[in-house]
Amino acid sequence: MARDPVDDLLNQWTKARPEQDLSGLSIAVRVQALSTEFRRHAEDALAPLDMQLWEYDVLAALRRQGPPFELAATELARETYLSAGAMTNRIDKLEGKGNVRRRPDPGDRRGVLITLTDTGREVVDEALQARFQAANLQVHALSADDRSRLTGLLRKLVN
Repeated sequence: MARDPVDDLLNQWTKARPEQDLSGLSIAVRVQALSTEFRRHAEDALAPLDMQLWEYDVLAALRRQGPPFELAATELARETYLSAGAMTNRIDKLEGKGNVRRRPDPGDRRGVLITLTDTGREVVDEALQARFQAANLQVHALSADDRSRLTGLLRKLVN
């Protein structure tokens, strides 16, 4: 099997600290490197659409809910792994672009519902295609069986 730069790093640690178990580091460093690379590819795919990855994440979270493409602001923050404060800032920016709108939550007097506008839906639908294509290109070296097996292994680590 071909070597990668992580193998060189691990080899250095093996020489410096031979008593250490590096099996976890072997995975963690590769996942971190892939995360950086995957993020860069996603950003590159969205750049021609004048969209940042954070915008895609928020709009896609609303889009995948199905009609009426709406979530409570707190739920939207959870869906995108953001704090409430960070989400408020992002909603402000997306609302300014006409991609989302706020409305009072009839089921919670203190709550706000965030709804994807028609413009926002058009924008995110175009971005979805670019994002999906970029993701598939990134894993092109893996067979369907490899992808399935890797998905299962990663799922174990995420849970």
